[in-house]
Amino acid sequence: MILWFTIAQVAIAVAAGLFCVIAGLAGRRPSDWTVGALALVELLLVAQIVVAIIAPLAGNPPTGSPLEFWVYLVSAALLPLAGVAWALLERSRWSTVIMGIAALSVAVMVWRMQVIWTVQVA
Repeated sequence: MILWFTIAQVAIAVAAGLFCVIAGLAGRRPSDWTVGALALVELLLVAQIVVAIIAPLAGNPPTGSPLEFWVYLVSAALLPLAGVAWALLERSRWSTVIMGIAALSVAVMVWRMQVIWTVQVA
């Protein structure tokens, strides 16, 4: 994985997460901006899935556990979708907070995937 892409992805996920949590705690219902912020995180995860499929074919396989890497990647891809789905169904301020927590969780997962990809995990 390219380090700058991962850093940008983590930064966007953290920003989107904080944006959603602050909006939710301020009593705001999910707006197009909060849902859009999480949709951007999901779009970046789709790009990461494409890179993860192409990279081993180019001779750059994960150095850590491929199972752990793919479990994190699939989980990270499902969290924003679940958060957005719940926000659209419920339209409450708490669903906005949950969207933010999902984005912050994705940021941690994405960084962990970078570690698995580039550093041998014992």
